Amino acid sequence: RTFLAEVPELGALNRRQIASLAGLAPFVRQSGRWKGRSKIGGGRTALRAALYMAALSAIRCHTQLKLFYRHLVSAGKPKMVALIAVARKLITILNAMLRDRKPWQPA
Repeated sequence: RTFLAEVPELGALNRRQIASLAGLAPFVRQSGRWKGRSKIGGGRTALRAALYMAALSAIRCHTQLKLFYRHLVSAGKPKMVALIAVARKLITILNAMLRDRKPWQPA
């Protein structure tokens, strides 16, 4: 319900736009030779908080998302980066479900 209330555009945007709207798109900070880290930010705070909590639950209970998270961590990504990647994957899945008008299909 939170996702639908916070993002009425869900299902009408592409995956990059919906991730940016949720505040989960990485923005690179660079200037000349200086290369900073990519950070997430902006977007809708309540939506990002709900996605964070959903991602925490997903890495414990959802088989495919748990494997995705473990793969990223074993590849050397920090745990928080991997968790945000799961949150981004969740909002992308929800966007595709509403766009295609299909129900949730457990793996």
